Amino acid sequence: MSSSLKLFDLVIVIPSYNESKSLRKKKFFSFLKNHPDVAICFVNDGSTDNTLEILNKYQLKNPSQIFVFDCVKNQGKAGATLMGMNYCAKNLEYTKIAYLDADLATPLKECYRISNKLKGKLSFVFGSRIKKLGSRIERSYFRFFTGRVIATFISNVLKLGVYDTQCGIKVFTKELGIKVFNKPFISKWLFDVEIFFRIIKIYSREQAVEKMKEIPLNKWIDKGDSKVKMSYFFKLWVDLLKINNAYKKI
Repeated sequence: MSSSLKLFDLVIVIPSYNESKSLRKKKFFSFLKNHPDVAICFVNDGSTDNTLEILNKYQLKNPSQIFVFDCVKNQGKAGATLMGMNYCAKNLEYTKIAYLDADLATPLKECYRISNKLKGKLSFVFGSRIKKLGSRIERSYFRFFTGRVIATFISNVLKLGVYDTQCGIKVFTKELGIKVFNKPFISKWLFDVEIFFRIIKIYSREQAVEKMKEIPLNKWIDKGDSKVKMSYFFKLWVDLLKINNAYKKI
């Protein structure tokens, strides 16, 4: 890696699958203009529409802050995120790295705000969709129900008391990000859960508590275009069992 590369404070990885109609061009470019210390890495996850063409145009317009990695074959969110993280680790210089949903259910400004909480002894911070006075959290009943069931179950297993394991905004130090995303995940959609298991394995459960922090979001809006089908709710327990069995010795 060249020592002449620009050092970014934050890189945001955004997995993108058939997002041609939902990409918010103005929001991306406006945000980057106001945050020259941030880069965005879009990962085209084998899209069958013109998502890749749109992303390449973004990169041509702002090559100093926008990067595109093309997964020729669809990997699912877990695989696309992992490949984007590894691409950034090899090709960019940065202090912190996050991943975010392409629909911007979590706004870019919220991602940046949360990333600024990553300091001191912390190496991992993540958003939480807790409704509180002054916040705007809008999510479908299905997402809320499945999220609470999964989070409650996982919290009991992890013994960490995490409220929202599935929130799609997570920020890592560069060092921890490289360790967490060093191998494929067991589940295509529940990799958020596996991330917590991996961090516990890296630090131990006691140290992990001191290294991570859950940050309530000020804004999160369900866009209603989730790639996860409702039928998956009945299959996710198999994935949870596989993940739990794989890390049961930690």
